Parts: sequence; C-alpha cells; structure tokens
Amino acid sequence: MTTIALIGAGGKMGYRLAGKLKDSRFSLRCAEVSVAGRERLKNGLGLEAMDTTNAISGAEVVILAVPDTAIGKVSASIEKDLKPGTMLVILDAAAPFAGHLPARTDLTYFVTHPCHPPIFNDETEMEAKRDFFGGVAAKQHIVSALMQGPEEDYALGEEIAKIIWAPVMRSHRISVEQLAMLEPGLSETLCASLLDVMREALDEVTARGVPREAARDFLLGHMNVLAAVIFEETPGVFSDACNKAIEFGKPMLMRDDWKRIFDPEELEASIRRIT
Repeated sequence: MTTIALIGAGGKMGYRLAGKLKDSRFSLRCAEVSVAGRERLKNGLGLEAMDTTNAISGAEVVILAVPDTAIGKVSASIEKDLKPGTMLVILDAAAPFAGHLPARTDLTYFVTHPCHPPIFNDETEMEAKRDFFGGVAAKQHIVSALMQGPEEDYALGEEIAKIIWAPVMRSHRISVEQLAMLEPGLSETLCASLLDVMREALDEVTARGVPREAARDFLLGHMNVLAAVIFEETPGVFSDACNKAIEFGKPMLMRDDWKRIFDPEELEASIRRIT
C-alpha cells in the first residue's frame, strides 16, 4: 500500500485533506506540530498525529499542506529524510515557481490546485450550492503539473489530486509556469483586484444615496447575466448602449499595459512578494 505523509495535517487545509485521505486506498500518516492541531485531528477525524520525521520515513508521497511562505523552510528541513523517488505534492505553484524546493533531481515534484466550484453549475442541493470553496459537496475542476520526475508519476499525482479535491469534474494537465499565470496572475492579481474594485464601487453608490440592498442585488444580478454572455455560457449579445459603455469604460478603468501582469518578470515579482 502506498504511504502518504501529510505535513501540516492539523491546519485548515491539512485537516480538509486528512478527511479525504483517511478512507482512501492510501495509508495515511499525519504530521502536526501544534497541540491544537493534533487534538483537532484526534477529536474530529479519529487520527493520531506523529512527528514529521516518523511520518515521512519510508513514505512514497509527502504532501506539504503548509502556507506558501513556509514551503521553502519545511521542504529544506525534511530534504535529508526523503528517499530517492519520493513524490512531493505542493498545493500551489508559488513556491515551486519561485525555486523554493530542494535541488533534488531524484525527487518527483507534483503541483496541484483546485479551480473551485464554477459560477455556472448544475448543483441543486443547498450544501453544494453554498460550498463556494469546493471539496465538500460542490463539484469542481482541478489543474495539476508534473514539475519534475518520471512521466508515469503523473497518474499517481492526479489520483491523489482527485481524492483531495473531490468531487472533481475535469482534471487539466498544465505546466507550473502556466499555473503561475493562472494564480496569482489571472485569479488574484486580475480577478480578485477587479472584484475588490467592484465592491468599492458598491460602497460608492451606496454613499451616494442608493439603498445598499438594492445596489447589491442590482450588481450581483448583472454580474450573472453579463458573465453568462461574455464567457459564452449562453448565446446573446449586449445592447448598443452596453457596448458603448464598455468602449469608454475600459480606458477609464484599465491601464494600457495591464496585460504585463502575465509577463514572466511580473509573475516572479508577484510570487516573491507572496512567498
């Protein structure tokens, strides 16, 4: 049986993953340093935690469920105990892209990340409809990358990814560089920033006298229909008035060179700040 060592198993993300892996075909070892995390694992999942050295001893797979800022330090601290051929699973592209993993060509590095449940979905149960993060009841897509290691290791990494992010619909294979473009580039630098601006705009029209509930309902409803047309979820075209508003609105809101957020040097700078 393949053994998985889960580092940071008692943390927010680690606890989620432990719950998924404990009943899988894999033998799970939980490593957690905090007393609170160990108690959480025991009381919530019935899992006993152990120290990191014992957890990774002989393990074929090691998952790092720790913050991006700790990936480099944690991976360096366990490097000497990782046997050749071990698969290191990282849950975000930031640290691998920034070069924070050990320079060990005899290890496999597999990076995986959830897309999170899509806005347009077929969920009908309330638990799934309110599962915005995913991994509980709502279906989601995932992306994964084999950064280094034998090609045949991808299948094992993807199997683990489908378990920890379940329920999964599409599983996309991309490169670490492409994943860095998706996050932080597309999802955080672009999408999160624009959504934050939209929230500021909601605050502004509220300050100018529009009842907040009315403004919020109006904005979220228009986000839904406009996104459905723009992302071709439904056939349709915008009115001439809407197209004219976009034509004049984008130059007012966006810099001419905004697409440079996807340039390698900009991604590297962003990820350095994150890690």
